[in-house]
Amino acid sequence: MAVPDKGVHGPLAGVRVVELAGIGPGPFAAMLLADLGADVVRVDRPGGGGLAIDPAYDITNRNKRSVLVDLKAPEGPARVLDLVARADVLIEGYRPGVAERLGVGPEPCHARNPRLVYGRMTGWGQEGPLAQRAGHDIAYIALTGTLGMIGAPGEPPTVPANLLGDYAGGSLYLVVGVLAALHHARATGAGQVVDAAIVDGTSHLSSMIRGMVAAGSWQDRRGANLLDGGCPFYGTYETADGEFMAVGALEQQFYDEFIALIGLADVAPARKDLARWGELREAVAARFRTRTRAEWTALFEGSDACVAPVLSLGEAPHHPHLAARGTFTEHGGITQPAPAPRFSATPTSVRSGPARPGADTAAVAHDWDVPDLLAPDAPDPAAPAPHHPGQEGA
Repeated sequence: MAVPDKGVHGPLAGVRVVELAGIGPGPFAAMLLADLGADVVRVDRPGGGGLAIDPAYDITNRNKRSVLVDLKAPEGPARVLDLVARADVLIEGYRPGVAERLGVGPEPCHARNPRLVYGRMTGWGQEGPLAQRAGHDIAYIALTGTLGMIGAPGEPPTVPANLLGDYAGGSLYLVVGVLAALHHARATGAGQVVDAAIVDGTSHLSSMIRGMVAAGSWQDRRGANLLDGGCPFYGTYETADGEFMAVGALEQQFYDEFIALIGLADVAPARKDLARWGELREAVAARFRTRTRAEWTALFEGSDACVAPVLSLGEAPHHPHLAARGTFTEHGGITQPAPAPRFSATPTSVRSGPARPGADTAAVAHDWDVPDLLAPDAPDPAAPAPHHPGQEGA
């Protein structure tokens, strides 16, 4: 493993990661490793990937470097294996069997580097009846029961962007698995394959809820429970100006403070009376409609009523608390979330903007001692993309 660069911060400084370019959860997982200080080299295909996003704004490729390798070309797999021989981790998000057909599956990679942690990111997993089926976040979370939990009763489930499946159930579980396997590899010298499936991770996220279902304290339907909007003191309410406030006054002491500030002492006893929850909700909703979001924010400021304004993506970076913490940062003219979590001894940062496909080939060839990346038949970054059937994302 390489000696950490003194100019690179983060607890993973010195860890080398090869990312086989894809879309969605794989790139985000690799970004998280890069944010933590790893030297992530993204292997891009000539002509770019499958999403119509300007690479200059794709911040999931920040803190990385990029080289171009055509895995369909005769020399392509050998160049990736040369990188693998010098890496600690590889991440790929192809459908099961595609990496093997391209010559960069676990077997040839571990033949070159037995210590390698081989991370696989898919929606359905490496095996099972749906393993070869195409899909996206919404389909994965639909089958796990988690999508069906979200939304108002009597209405279609609410789609939580692609945060629940791709990133929470996918990327974060892949990173946890990679770091655990990396710890094992350092202790034993043996690498392994990490099979991170979005259906597995998203199902795992629902563990507490499933325990509540088993205990009889959670109904298996939308909008009828403590944490899914069914509870009148855990939900969102519209204000006079068409904005929203979020209320999470679950515990008795927080509920008491909320009721006192909003001025609804007459309906306060309805907290424990499920038959009166509808009455309580209507009273709270009517009261919130009497003032603007800014006015309610000012009223609840400094309290423990557990009430907060619902901000837009554009507003969030300017909130005083997030601004004071530096939760968002600006790099290259793009306001973006700062690396998380935070470390006292090995601080992280946004060190570089989104990696442009192929822009770092020369530097990586030198730093990783892989001169063949600069061979005359290496792909031209400006060349049109060949069609690569089967190289889908998760």
